[in-house]
Amino acid sequence: MYTYQYRLRDRYGVDVVSLAVLADTRESFRPSAFLYERWGCKLSFTFPMAKLIDWEARWADLESSDNVFALVVMAQVKAKRVKDGATRKDVKIALVRLLYERGYSREQIVQLFRIIDWMIQLPRELEPGFVQAVFALQEEKKMPYVNTIERVEREKALQQGMAQGLERGVGQGRQLEARRILQRQLSKRFGELPDWVSEQLQAADVDQLEAWSDEILFAESLDTLFRH
Repeated sequence: MYTYQYRLRDRYGVDVVSLAVLADTRESFRPSAFLYERWGCKLSFTFPMAKLIDWEARWADLESSDNVFALVVMAQVKAKRVKDGATRKDVKIALVRLLYERGYSREQIVQLFRIIDWMIQLPRELEPGFVQAVFALQEEKKMPYVNTIERVEREKALQQGMAQGLERGVGQGRQLEARRILQRQLSKRFGELPDWVSEQLQAADVDQLEAWSDEILFAESLDTLFRH
């Protein structure tokens, strides 16, 4: 932290404020200073510190807050504290519900969902139940912003493609399945696909197909997705 501090100050010539956000669960670990002394030369660097687990005692405040970082803190605390798979799924669903109820913009919902999804990972066998719960929330709130089933289906399709690849080549199987999933996503999002899109899909390798699948949530049109 001290190295970042002085390098930023030296590079940009501005005052720099450093803050330590501690995401661990050790109650006693609360550093707030860096000290260095040798041969009469002494350096003392102090900084404010925030411990995320301290917010467990103020959970109700987090639940009622509309600050986007409140959900991030909640997700991080639960990711550290909850180990049981079924309980993690219930916690994750509850956080996603809060996400949809707070009046955030579409972009904020998508970004925060990705953070929650990354922080609180579930055993593979519990993913379908979580996906269905998200679909139900989207229907309830009329906010189809996060299509998590695309991620799950793509993983499943790629696994099937790899199995089929024993007969026709793993690489070709993955590419065919990735193209099929992306075509279905595009058709649902944009309707009938023009010829030039089909040509790009046919020419793309599996990495490009998967990249387009990841970017489809943010694309406003076919043109922005393929010609960005």
